Amino acid sequence: MERVLIIEDNQTMRQGMEKTLKKAGFKITSAASGGDGLEMLQQQEPHCVISDLKMSEMDGIEVMQKIHQRNAQIPVMIITAFGTIEKAVEAMKLGACDFITKPFPPELLRVKVKQALEISRLNREKDQLFHENQYLKAQAEDRYAGREILGKSAAIRKVHEQINKVAQTDTTVFITGESGTGKELVARAIHLTSPRCQSPFIKVNCSALATGVLESELFGHEKGAFTGAVRKKPGRFELAAQGTLFLDEIGDLDPSIQLKLLRVLQEKEFERVGGTRTLKVDVRIISATNQDLKQRVAEGLFREDLYYRLVIFPIELPPLRERSEDTALLAEAFLQRLNSKHHRGKKTVSRKALQLLRHYTWPGNIRELENVLEQAYILSDDNRLDVDNFPTFLKNSPTDGKIEAVLGTTPLPTILETTERRLIEAAYKQTGGVKTRMAKLLGIKTSALYYKLEKFGLLESGRQREA
Repeated sequence: MERVLIIEDNQTMRQGMEKTLKKAGFKITSAASGGDGLEMLQQQEPHCVISDLKMSEMDGIEVMQKIHQRNAQIPVMIITAFGTIEKAVEAMKLGACDFITKPFPPELLRVKVKQALEISRLNREKDQLFHENQYLKAQAEDRYAGREILGKSAAIRKVHEQINKVAQTDTTVFITGESGTGKELVARAIHLTSPRCQSPFIKVNCSALATGVLESELFGHEKGAFTGAVRKKPGRFELAAQGTLFLDEIGDLDPSIQLKLLRVLQEKEFERVGGTRTLKVDVRIISATNQDLKQRVAEGLFREDLYYRLVIFPIELPPLRERSEDTALLAEAFLQRLNSKHHRGKKTVSRKALQLLRHYTWPGNIRELENVLEQAYILSDDNRLDVDNFPTFLKNSPTDGKIEAVLGTTPLPTILETTERRLIEAAYKQTGGVKTRMAKLLGIKTSALYYKLEKFGLLESGRQREA
């Protein structure tokens, strides 16, 4: 129901407008002064405001300006006597959406309010679209967006069956699996095959943001809620309206946010940070983690009641080492994308190289496979990726499937760091040290490239080269 706030110091006039607009089906709140009206605005934000122009203490123009300081999207209509029309025109120049001259018939009031509410609806839609576009623009840079869940193994066929069954429901889904197994891809697949597919798919990495920032990202904030909150901002729950919200790394949620999330799951409502108005939400929740959430519950780090709200339909993703028969299919798919991305001719993988990939245990799972393929692609000088193009640790790995045998005495972070450095050095050589070309070749942002160059002590030589 659309909400209208009436601010009028004349009791008879105020009660008359209340009666007229309630009959028209609107939810009405009213105040006898500008100060009281602004207090009511804090409690429940209306869709439009009707304010008398001449009032003691605070006139209608001042009321309107204070309302628009809080939320410029709320249309304010001014009521004026015949002798102050010039003042009403001035009010419109300052931001009023319309004015009515006293006395006026009830039908005119209804028509004017409907027009103001249409303005309000369009303002809200515009604001929503702005924030959705900002989010989707950032999301478009996601390397993994829109990818398929590839594989023919029994383990992946089971995952596909689970997706097909749960997608047609609104059941809350909980996805587990090691890092790099494709949890986000499964969440997207559920959304895209569900009745909510025409609405947004919004994701949040719960471990990537500080608690205060994450709370604002999830639930939004009001203007002035904290330093830097220069405008009202809807959160991810609002952006995901009628769609799906994917909460990745859910096990890292701060206890204070766990409590607010529990309320959303139970009551389907929340308040923005710094706000008092309760917002209803219709969103499907899919969460994921690579942690043992039961263990975190046992350790008192995760709420047990929230755990049972989230883990209604669990999907466990197998690590790549448990479906090695899918390795060749994944490698060929990644190579096709690399061919399209880098435009260096159509490259293929030799049979011996595919056998090498299949026998490796892939502690970093699908993400590691993709990274290794890209490294080999960059290092290869012809149209075939052979065994010699792949990292030494991969070629020397045994086939008994034991992690200790694969890693030896070298920890995984060291192996990954060595691989990353070799890729960056190869890209530097290939592009002549041109940073924008290097970033594009590596598929990362230029800012991230500068960080990595500095990390590996390559930035200074790069500056000398540019000079």
